[in-house]
Amino acid sequence: MMRYRKEKWQSFLLVLPSILAIAVFVYGFIAWTMRVSTSAWKGLLPDYTWVGLKNYIDLFSDQRFMVDIRNTLIFTVVFMVGCLVVGFFNAYLLDQGLRGENFFRSLFLFPMAISYIVTGVVWRWLMNPALGSRLSGLNLLFDKLGLDFLINKWHTTPGWGIAFIAIPAIWQMSGYTMALYLAGLRAIPDELREAARVDGASEIQIYRHIIFPLLRPVTLSAMVILGHMSLKVFDLILAVAGKQLSLDVPAIYMWQTTFDGYFFGRGGAISILLLLSVAVLIIPYLIYTLKSEPEI
Repeated sequence: MMRYRKEKWQSFLLVLPSILAIAVFVYGFIAWTMRVSTSAWKGLLPDYTWVGLKNYIDLFSDQRFMVDIRNTLIFTVVFMVGCLVVGFFNAYLLDQGLRGENFFRSLFLFPMAISYIVTGVVWRWLMNPALGSRLSGLNLLFDKLGLDFLINKWHTTPGWGIAFIAIPAIWQMSGYTMALYLAGLRAIPDELREAARVDGASEIQIYRHIIFPLLRPVTLSAMVILGHMSLKVFDLILAVAGKQLSLDVPAIYMWQTTFDGYFFGRGGAISILLLLSVAVLIIPYLIYTLKSEPEI
């Protein structure tokens, strides 16, 4: 009994530094940001005058913040759908037992190892919106191939430019969803497919009634991960297009408000709203995962 207690305290002391670091640098800073978001702090000197929810209310009457929400929704939908479709298609191809699977698997996963800044710099050239005699990147390739109808202004397209920003993100993260789906496909017993074929089911029916339902947990996990990444997108947009109001998102607005405009109260409010939006995705997923785990 004494030995058990000793090992228990030794284990606790081992993780204590991590607990303290998380308590201070994560939850402590979250609490401090919440306090700043309810203050009138504007300028270099701290001002903790209590204003309640004024900064939050002002945000939802701010036209720029409404544009940010719209852009975030468009980016999230295009990004998630694109990654899921491309990732599953690549996983399906690799699951067919093609030669060179290891090479192609590494090829699809490689973009994930690159930072968004590097991806943005490369795709900024590929999606050069210049037209006429200044064609370059993908527009020049389309011109040479005779696909003039595909030439467009990319991220400078009025209204829907943010949707094109999702293309580099899909290129970078579709390999991750491919890995998730490939693991899910390999975990499905071949006996289920063979039994369905014996009963006369076509390949489409097998995927519709067997494969897709069994891949729902994988899809849910991928959607949660991709969704919270899309809500925090920041560096990719700046690398591709710079600071443009038409491509503005809450993370960029928060940065400019806080560190360019020194309006720390409003910047804190935007930060808390971003945290809550991520929590809306993460917390239900964690609850679902904990309930789904079998009891030992």
